[in-house]
Order: sequence, then C-alpha cells, then structure tokens
Amino acid sequence: MNKKVYMIAILCLALSLTPITVLSESPYEGYIYDSLKNTPESINGYLYKDSINGIELEIGAFKDPQDIYVAKDDTFYIADSGNDRIVHMNKDKIVLKIIGTEEGEGKLSSPKGLNVTEAGDIFVADTGNQRIVHFDPDGAFVRDFQKPDSPLLDSGFTFTPAKIILDKRGYMFVVSEGAHQGLVQLRPDGSFAGFFGANHVDFSLTRLVVKYIATREQREQLASVRPPEFSNLYQDDEGFIYTTTLGIKTNQIKRLSAVGVDVLNIDEANDNQRRYGDYYMPIENWRALYEAFVDVTIDQSGVITALDQTTGKAFQYDQLGNLLFIFGGLGDQNGLFMTPASIGQTSDGTMYIVDKTRNRIDRFHTTPFSNKVHEATKLYVEGKYGEASKPWQEVIRMNSNYDLAYKAIGKSMHKDERYKEAMTYFKAAKDRPGYSDAFLEYRKVFLREHFELFFGAIILLYVLYLVMKFWIKRRRRKAAIPSYGALTGEES
Repeated sequence: MNKKVYMIAILCLALSLTPITVLSESPYEGYIYDSLKNTPESINGYLYKDSINGIELEIGAFKDPQDIYVAKDDTFYIADSGNDRIVHMNKDKIVLKIIGTEEGEGKLSSPKGLNVTEAGDIFVADTGNQRIVHFDPDGAFVRDFQKPDSPLLDSGFTFTPAKIILDKRGYMFVVSEGAHQGLVQLRPDGSFAGFFGANHVDFSLTRLVVKYIATREQREQLASVRPPEFSNLYQDDEGFIYTTTLGIKTNQIKRLSAVGVDVLNIDEANDNQRRYGDYYMPIENWRALYEAFVDVTIDQSGVITALDQTTGKAFQYDQLGNLLFIFGGLGDQNGLFMTPASIGQTSDGTMYIVDKTRNRIDRFHTTPFSNKVHEATKLYVEGKYGEASKPWQEVIRMNSNYDLAYKAIGKSMHKDERYKEAMTYFKAAKDRPGYSDAFLEYRKVFLREHFELFFGAIILLYVLYLVMKFWIKRRRRKAAIPSYGALTGEES
C-alpha cells in the first residue's frame, strides 16, 4: 500500500514539473463577407504572436511610433516619432542601429515615415523639421531636402512630409500634410516635379443645387471644397504606387500607374467605385463613421492588406479585389489595437502592425487556413484555374462558408466546359452572374447534343399542327354547309 502511495506521489510530482502549453484564444471571431454581404463565420487567417515595445531592449520604450518599413532582408525600421529616432531591428528583436539621435544636421524631430532603397540608403520624412533626410546604409547623414522652390507651387504651400517612397529612378513621392493636390513628386536632386495622382471631389447634388441659389460669399465657400488628402503610400515590385485615403466611402485604396491613373478600381458596372473595409460601419453620436485607412502593404503575390484606424481591423484582398481575411479590432487585449498606425510584413507572411497609443509593434503569424487560401489565390489570380481547384477544394473542407473557393472552382469548371458542375458551385457561391453565364453555355451544349431529338420533335409538332389545322378547317367547312331540310323548309 505504501508502495502505491509512493508511486502516485512520484507521478504527481512529475506532472507538476512538466511544462504545459496553453493555447490562447483569439480576442476576435473570424468572419468574412459573402456575395450577398452577409457575414458568416470564418477561420482566422492571422493570429497574434507577440509584441515589441522596446522596454525589454537596451534602447528603452517606444514613444508614439508612426511607421514601419520592412526591408528585403526582413529587417525592419521603425519611425519612433516621440523619441525622435529611427530604430533598425531584425525579426529576433536585436537592435542593429539607431538613426537620427545625434546632434548635428541629421538630428530628427518627430519623424513619421521612412523608406529604404535596395542599396540600403534611408530616406526619412522628418515631419517636425519639415524636410526629408537622406542617411547612408550605416546611418550617417548625407543631405536633406527642404521645401522645393517652384513657380508651380502656391505661395501658401507648406512642405510637411509625413510619408515617403522612392522609385527606381530615385524620384521621391511624398505625402505632405495639407497637400490636397496629390502626392508631392521630387526629382533626385530635390527639385519639384509636380503633383501625382490627386484624389477627386465626389459629386454632390446638394452642392450643385446650392451653387445656383447661394450668395457670392456662399459660392466662394463652396469653391473651397478640396479633394481628400492621401494618408499613406506603398510601392510594389512592379512599380505601382498604392495609396490610402481617410474618410471616404469608396476607392479608399488605389493602385496608381506610372501616369497617376487608378488601375485597381475598375468596375464599370459600379461606375468604377469599390468599397473597402466593413460594409456596416458603427454609428457614433448619431453619425455614421467612415473607414480611415492609414496604411497598406503588398506581398510578393500582389495580395493587398490595408489597415483601418476606425475599426482597428486589417482587411486583406487579392489582386482582383476579392476579400480574403479580416483580423484585429479595437481593444486592449493582445491581438487588438488602440490606435493602429502602420502595417508591414516579412517574406514569411508575418504581419507587423504599429499601435502608436500602446507604443508597440504587434506581430501576427499566418494560420494553416490562410496559407492554403494564399496558395490557391496565387494560382487563381494567375489564371491557373485548373491547378487552383485542388487547394480550393481543401479550403472548402476546412471552411465550408468560404464563398470565394466555390466561385473559383466554378470558374475552373466553366473553363473546362463542365458547365453543369460550374452551375452547382456558382449557386453555392451565390454568384448570380457566374451562374447565368454557365447556364447559357450549358443550354447551348444541351441543345447541340440533343439536336436530332429537338429537330424531330419540332417536325412532329409542325406535322401535328398541319393535321389539326386541316381537321379544324374541315369541321368548319362541314358546319357551314346547310342541311337538306334547311333548304326545302321541311322539318326533319
């Protein structure tokens, strides 16, 4: 008996010393919008991994961080605005260098944005000093760019750079606070090259009517309505510039070509208007809120992930604008944000999101479900519908509420001329245009395969029609001939 008690005690001690891994649940429920704008439950594509706040590092805590830039080698730079510095780190949380803190020409003041070239040169939007600063790869000051001198700029124009990118020519594209004319484009020498890709003022029937009945002072006030400003920008590997805009209902994300034309929101059926973010926005003080997209990042496959400050959520889309995932939200739990300000990602898909109120950078890792969706999406966008069909089938097995998978498989079936099966998948995806197209093709095939039967049936019906017509005509003629009694007046 004592031996049994002794063994139980040893077992309990061993269990108490064994490390137990506790899986934390996500603070938000996964959901997706279907074709009818309903929100069925969905598996989360991204889950909280950890945070970087600087407290555990030798550099001290971050203060009001505003931007993050992830370089090609997966190291990242943080615009630590409240500490007037740029922090360069790797994914193992090792600080590589600190830039802009030394006294002299390179000392920064409230930097809000930065960009790093392939050669490693660092360009910082030094917002507090109203300039752009160029540092070499070692963090040494090279030169700065002040407000450009150009007759094309109004006398009241202020140069307050907040975000910046450089193209392969060395041209700088700058989000300058208060510049409603578009992105400020500077040549490599800092001279003004023009404004690029301005937003437009939406049409307003009220403004049009008031214009004709208003006084001169009121008309002058109406004339001062300006296009919304860009909030951030990102350049992909192909040279397209993506922008985000605050406080507008549609086209909050744009992809600008080399001539400044939006080539992302091309949808003639909806007048080239596309809605990003949540379809049903919260109401505050009896006023409907709009999305406030503050940053966007693009992966190597062209997948777009945009950060909305109003809801605290990140929305991910493929190159065609199909919604893939939604994650994040507002709150003080891990995985939620207080004031999200910037987003970036490393080559393995890990998302880095800057929360400027909580003074930290949160990292999110992909889930097996999102990895499978990304695999299928890449093939689907490239037009390889047949190859994409297998991973899409696996996506459905993992999540039967994922409409995009049904739609993609339907397109694969349609391309393979398996129209009846395509109709089944389009119906499951609630894709009415796809179902209609597949039905039209299926009807053509059905008629072609059963042509002899249909042709024979038509001939038979035509013969029956002639026989009936002849029979009816004969009956009418017979009824029209008077009887012998009617002719002689005799009763029958």
